[in-house]
Amino acid sequence: MGPEALAHVLRPLGLLAGASPDLLVGLAEADDAAVYRLSEHQAIVATVDFFPPVVDDAYTFGAVAAANALSDIYAMGARPLLCLNLVAWPATLDAEILGEVMRGGSDKVREAGAVLAGGHSVLDQEPKYGLVALGTVEPDRVWTKRGARPGDALLLTKPLGTGILTTALKNEALAEADLAAVTASMMTLNASAAQALASLGGAVHAATDVTGFGLAGHASEIARHSEVCLSVSLSALPLLPHVREYATQGHVPGGTDRNREGLAQYVSFAEGISEDDQLIVYDPQTSGGLLAVVDASQVEAALTALDAVGVPVARIGSVVAGSGVRVER
Repeated sequence: MGPEALAHVLRPLGLLAGASPDLLVGLAEADDAAVYRLSEHQAIVATVDFFPPVVDDAYTFGAVAAANALSDIYAMGARPLLCLNLVAWPATLDAEILGEVMRGGSDKVREAGAVLAGGHSVLDQEPKYGLVALGTVEPDRVWTKRGARPGDALLLTKPLGTGILTTALKNEALAEADLAAVTASMMTLNASAAQALASLGGAVHAATDVTGFGLAGHASEIARHSEVCLSVSLSALPLLPHVREYATQGHVPGGTDRNREGLAQYVSFAEGISEDDQLIVYDPQTSGGLLAVVDASQVEAALTALDAVGVPVARIGSVVAGSGVRVER
């Protein structure tokens, strides 16, 4: 669903947000996962995510779907603990293919240091796969979208463009080298990035992962919840190979238009930014990177910590007074 349609559906449910004082993050504010306090020193983080295939290879699809689901745990500053499979599968499709999908997911869960403990399956006309993921975090170390402050820096840990490149793949227009690049990015866990950022302690003021609502959508959620403006530099955005070329050729997913329609009131672009570049900012991502809002005094420490564990990172802008997201050239 597009961001505005989803917000409309969830708005009445926000009335349930105060049902328990131990529900630290719930429906009251859009965030990446729910957080429930178990004790003074421990909270459980819960999320769920599943979708149809974005690549042709079954094993790779399973690994990408699992990495995408686990990403929400990392985006809250938590450690994955336990996962459950979610499967929708056509009766006409070979069960061995499903076995490869689930093997890919299982390997990624194991890589995350979590346990795959079961799941649920249904028959469906279109295959879908994902996970319920649970993690743990100390209650006072939860990352949310509401702590950004003017002067903070914006760091992004993965390149953009997965929606455009996977659409080019569906259109049989994606080069083999570009398929390898987008696949490697989507299969990479955000574990190392989260651990490096967590080592900075309270220097991370807000965080999210960039997924279905694109950079524009997830940045605007931080802006709204923190009551600030996120100023993003287009020239600083890291991109997967040949993203602009594929966008120019028209390989743009349907979710891009839904994102733009739902987010136009929150996002503005400097004069002269092309249509294709605007599409990239709205492009829905699969298993994207972490967007971290970091105290300006700790940016160099963050860059050093991320580099030490091999995580590519770009400083893409800053937090300023105001509202919404402003994309500068």
